[in-house]
Amino acid sequence: MVFNSLTFAAFFAIVLMLHAMPLAWTTKKVNLLVARYLFYAAWSPPFVLLLWLSTVVDWWAARRIAQASTPWRRRTWLIASLSVNLGMLGWFKYGEFILGNTQLLAASLGIDYQPPAWDFVLPVGISFYTFATLSYTLDVYLRRTEPCRSLLDFSLFVTFFPHLVAGPIMRASQLLPQFAAPRTASADQLRFGLLLITLGLFQKVVLADGFLSLPADIVFGADRPAGWLDAWIGTLAFGGQIFCDFAGYSTTAIGVALCLGFALPDNFRFPYAAIGFTDFWRRWHVSLSTWLRDYLFIPLGGNRRGAARTALALMLTMLLGGLWHGANWTFVVWGGLHGLFLIAERALRHRYAGYRPGLLASLGLGVLTWLLVNLAWVFFRADSLDRARSLLRGLLGLNAEALPLLACVHVLSVALIVAAIVGAHAWMRSETLESVLARVPAAALATAWALMAFAIIIEQGDGDAFIYFQF
Repeated sequence: MVFNSLTFAAFFAIVLMLHAMPLAWTTKKVNLLVARYLFYAAWSPPFVLLLWLSTVVDWWAARRIAQASTPWRRRTWLIASLSVNLGMLGWFKYGEFILGNTQLLAASLGIDYQPPAWDFVLPVGISFYTFATLSYTLDVYLRRTEPCRSLLDFSLFVTFFPHLVAGPIMRASQLLPQFAAPRTASADQLRFGLLLITLGLFQKVVLADGFLSLPADIVFGADRPAGWLDAWIGTLAFGGQIFCDFAGYSTTAIGVALCLGFALPDNFRFPYAAIGFTDFWRRWHVSLSTWLRDYLFIPLGGNRRGAARTALALMLTMLLGGLWHGANWTFVVWGGLHGLFLIAERALRHRYAGYRPGLLASLGLGVLTWLLVNLAWVFFRADSLDRARSLLRGLLGLNAEALPLLACVHVLSVALIVAAIVGAHAWMRSETLESVLARVPAAALATAWALMAFAIIIEQGDGDAFIYFQF
């Protein structure tokens, strides 16, 4: 079940109706839990068993960690939790990748190894709910939070359907306290939540799917090299598509939760207005970047043990962050590029510690950041390193014999939409969506809202899945 479907619209209407009824809070929580399992089971009912296993193991392990009287008992229960969660993630997400690379390694050594056929389906959103439950167990182990006493509340945290399959990656400290007392949306929360849902679906259905996905698919899926213009338009189209797709999901998820009276944190803060890559990762997929910072970068040494150790920690964090997105070397390269960008930026900041860029310099640095982010997107989108290299050659104008791939209408639509996205991010760089909407006249806001809803209805197709569902 996806947000951009009539099935979800009917499902959500029923959930809202039940949540607004004068029922006991425990009954409402049970209703929400059942709704969340139904939401997830719409993809594949058997995978609900994985959710149950992850939920029960981490709830029990966290309680045992808190009750343990010796350090080795605490570590034993932590290892048990990590083994179950990372074991499931590794099996379903990386099993085929490991077997394929083992076969290549064996072949390079002259060994004819034929791995068994891998026909396991990747459970939707397994990376997201695994990271959410891992953060809870780790926080209990590190004494950052107390274990949850209620299995019902913890189950709600793990399976809360707005963020279940594609984030934001929630922390227990952000969501569990919200289940302690009855919550229903006020009129203002309901109105703003519905507006966020409309905005998120407009980004997904109209911009990402309606205008940007086709040019990106044509360029990245072509069976011949792309020329300079096609390569750039295809790359920029994907850069716009993945933002509108993923930010659209996060915005919709925040709106859905708000309509039920719950608050989810922002996951995107106008990232294409970033000045530098540290700034970019403070704005792009914020819940993942903070998770990687707190549970990988800092334990690896952070910035406390010298420049070389910091560079190593940054690179390892970004490589693992890239691999988290998918079992393909293209994702590893994407993460490695961002690691290099962060290391280079840190070295330059240290070298020119007293430098404060002016307006023009900041603009130039922002454009450079945006261009390098889009170059890295080539590896994120390409299905192989060979395809990525061909696209990079096209971006550099080295595919001289290439024939046109895109029609003029694609070139113009992508250019206009991407320019509008980047311009909006630059304008709202230091703003929040709430503060901007508060200044918009009611009539203008209502008109924009109606136009977005009309465009969604006109453009709505088959309810294409969000890109990040595959992760």
